[in-house]
Amino acid sequence: MTKPFAITLDVGSSLANRTGSWRTSRPVYVDRLPPCNHQCPAGEDIQGWLYHAESGDYASSWRHLVQQNPFPAIMGRVCYHSCEGVCNRGKLDEVVGINSVERFLGDEALKRGWKLAAPARESGKRVLIVGAGPSGLSAAYHLRRLGHGVTILEAGPMAGGMMRFGIPKYRLPRAVLDAEVQRILDLGAVLELDSKVTNILEEMQNGRYDAAFLAVGAHIAKRAYIPAGDSARVLDAVAVLRGMEGDAQPLLGRRVVVYGGGNTALDVARTAKRLGAEEAVIVYRRTREKMPAHDFEVEEALQEGVMIRWLSTIKEAGESSITVEKMVLDDKGFPQPTGEFETLGADSLVLALGQDVDLGLLNGVPGLQMIGGVVQVNAHMMTGYPGIFAGGDMVPAERNVTVAIGHGKKAARNIDAWLNGAVYAPPAQHELAAFDKLNPWYYADAPKTVQPLLDIARRKSTFDEVVQGLDETNALFEARRCLSCGNCFECDNCYGVCPDNAVTKLGPGKRYEFNLDYCKGCGVCVAECPCGAIKMEPETI
Repeated sequence: MTKPFAITLDVGSSLANRTGSWRTSRPVYVDRLPPCNHQCPAGEDIQGWLYHAESGDYASSWRHLVQQNPFPAIMGRVCYHSCEGVCNRGKLDEVVGINSVERFLGDEALKRGWKLAAPARESGKRVLIVGAGPSGLSAAYHLRRLGHGVTILEAGPMAGGMMRFGIPKYRLPRAVLDAEVQRILDLGAVLELDSKVTNILEEMQNGRYDAAFLAVGAHIAKRAYIPAGDSARVLDAVAVLRGMEGDAQPLLGRRVVVYGGGNTALDVARTAKRLGAEEAVIVYRRTREKMPAHDFEVEEALQEGVMIRWLSTIKEAGESSITVEKMVLDDKGFPQPTGEFETLGADSLVLALGQDVDLGLLNGVPGLQMIGGVVQVNAHMMTGYPGIFAGGDMVPAERNVTVAIGHGKKAARNIDAWLNGAVYAPPAQHELAAFDKLNPWYYADAPKTVQPLLDIARRKSTFDEVVQGLDETNALFEARRCLSCGNCFECDNCYGVCPDNAVTKLGPGKRYEFNLDYCKGCGVCVAECPCGAIKMEPETI
């Protein structure tokens, strides 16, 4: 956006401009809440770090970003970027590629070796974290920055949780995952692998911990009753994806059928193709419109040769085939059986029907309430037992990496307050910066930069990363597409258009102020502010 040029007289250059007592309203500078910030489950100040990025100060942008989220390189790859779904820019041309800029910043930090500052102080308090997945690692990060001692006990052989065992390498390269986890450990968090907790109260007492955060992932696959012969090969999706982290890759065969409609089903089918399967077929009982998997992942899977059988359910599994029954939707949109059957060749059947959490470590803990396989927590993420908090897959919430990271941060702040005998009070939120508060006339058209994809041939035969990152030129362009909704970015519009010379520039980074001795309350500044950072308030006198 080009800043307007204006020749403006000094404030008060004409004494005849004094307002007197007849003004009925006055302009006030405000900060409104950008919709992207409001939407982010991890609580990022998206507009804040984009502000630094669009000036080319990537180090400051990254440091601003990681105040809230320690995983920009990871999140730039696996977050489903709901922030972009509410971006006001989408009402002009296309939404800002927030996720792609975040990935660029994360990769830039890894390339340049940017480090985090050590905690300013040590509190002397010790917190136990159970689970080294996104929620547990996020909590560890924020607790260490607050100066608390942190020990993470992980039942598995590697850190990362479902980021490692549920997301294939073609979406999240393991070098990226390992590097961002290591950054947290470099802050002083202690990680103990192959350390399953079976009794949380005993663990806390033996380790003399002052508080605990439970972040056990959903690693237990849900099952469905499907009649199967003795020689039928029926696997679960979690085991297949977990097996990809070992030395011996899972043997799925030439024809693979996956039962389910979520992102995990797509990941398994795409993995099967990369392992050499000639056919990878997803069987899903509803239509594409009802499929919980994200549309862009469905498209990528179809491009790679994965087939999807809509409105179908599996009735029986045999040694080398499965029996599928066709479904139809009733007048309420629910699938109903038709009695029409079909046989599909299959060397293996993989069930991707969701996962449950192992809550065995909570046996015997008084005060806990567990409903539907998850732990109930209050608004402060604390369970019914004082000092034990929980988040991620263990509590009622949408299950994805971004939500889990947000839970870890929220829990850390509440744990910190609890350890200090206080109650954490989140800061009050500003009014939302809706599109009708903006003046879009000042923004030029600038289509979104599309991230390149790996060519199809390599996608079908290798686990190389599918979605490629932006280079510096494209990342800078994309950051500059941000409208700065609701927050002044010192464009000088109010200073230039004021007919009464009533706006004073305070200097770079300090914005402006109104000289009300000269302001007539005409509201031109409000109408011409591109980002909606000024409003009119009635005079109180």
